[in-house]
Amino acid sequence: MTRVASGPQAAVRVAACHHAAGCYTWNRTLSEGSSGADVTQLQIRVAGWVTSGERLSYDGVYGARTAAAVKKFQSAYGLPADGVAGSQTFSKIYALQDADCTPVHFAYSELNKCNSDWSGGAVSAATAKANALKTMWKLEAMRHALGDVPITISSGFRSYACNSAVGGASTSRHLYGDAADLTGSPSFCTLAKEARVHGFSEILGPGYPDHNDHAHVALDPSPYWSAPNCGI
Repeated sequence: MTRVASGPQAAVRVAACHHAAGCYTWNRTLSEGSSGADVTQLQIRVAGWVTSGERLSYDGVYGARTAAAVKKFQSAYGLPADGVAGSQTFSKIYALQDADCTPVHFAYSELNKCNSDWSGGAVSAATAKANALKTMWKLEAMRHALGDVPITISSGFRSYACNSAVGGASTSRHLYGDAADLTGSPSFCTLAKEARVHGFSEILGPGYPDHNDHAHVALDPSPYWSAPNCGI
């Protein structure tokens, strides 16, 4: 005999599955020792919940750092912080994302004001777009940690042509799709300081040449922070 779930809990499960269907659905509980593409998808969404200066790898291996990031994510959203990604954790992620996998408070259009197809940069269009998605999830974490205040992105991915037109550095991380210039209601120094604990390895802000009117964040293989007017 097949049992049909009913009541409020069933409604929540149906809503969660419906929400997840347009993007990605996890089909098992994940914990330390797990590995696979589903772990990578989880890492993309919790990479903004790390300690100062730390960067979470998108390697599909659920190690101690991933567990720690999951704990911070769970704690931030009022879930039991056990470092195990199960139904409650996934339901929260489903609620935080749109059908295209972007977090609810950010969109691809905000990360690409250069051209619609993500081409012409230092990496393939697919890689640039994937990098932008990872950046948005870090920004979602940062936004929540700041009290869910809006964060405005003034510049994201740039092709070489767009980068040249705005006078960007020839080695700019904007060419890779993983950079964002931030404005909005928090001060630029607040944004730059907060970025240190959300997985960004390149942070530039007030006091750094040409960065007095925004905070720049990116994922740089060679970490570099400089916002002298903010004590960074």
